[in-house]
Amino acid sequence: MSKVNRTIGVLVAAAALTLGFVSPALATPPNIPSADTAKSELAGLTVRADGSMTGYSRDKFPHWITQSGTCNTREVVLKRDGTNVVTDSSCAATSGRWFSPYDGATWTAASDVDIDHIVPLAAAWRSGASSWTTAQRQAFANDLTRPQLIAVTDNVNQAKGDQTPATWKPPLTSYWCTYAKMWVHTKYYWKLSVNSSEKTALTDMLGRC
Repeated sequence: MSKVNRTIGVLVAAAALTLGFVSPALATPPNIPSADTAKSELAGLTVRADGSMTGYSRDKFPHWITQSGTCNTREVVLKRDGTNVVTDSSCAATSGRWFSPYDGATWTAASDVDIDHIVPLAAAWRSGASSWTTAQRQAFANDLTRPQLIAVTDNVNQAKGDQTPATWKPPLTSYWCTYAKMWVHTKYYWKLSVNSSEKTALTDMLGRC
């Protein structure tokens, strides 16, 4: 689907889902906790004001690294989150279908799909990653074990940028519960802090579960 027809495509996909015409595979990162577990983990997070962005660079979070053979982290997530994904000898996705749970759109070109860091790299920097080693930041940026990476519509991911749930949430409110569970679990595992407005937003989102 071309980006020129993006808006029409999103509307058609949403209508089809509503009417039950399609049942796309939902991008599902691993180890998403239950709502109760996420609420407990949120209560355990340190609440403090965001740290400085001084010294931040995406280059301090090396990605996408090689995971196996010729496949890097992006390619692994594209294969995991897509349906009928075909790759070439360099592991690049040449065909497949990707359903973005953020906005309900389905794409058939990998170029229309971004791999989102649920907790953005800059947000991690502000909440504790500035003191990590480069090796720790690389592990965070390529984390395939926690629910930190997900395939979504590229311009939706770009609109999110480095925002926390205090100022950005997925367009589909039906996904807020899952998004909050993934965000909280990632911050809990990596021992990152939350600011007060972020915690308030996450509490509200988990209340919708």
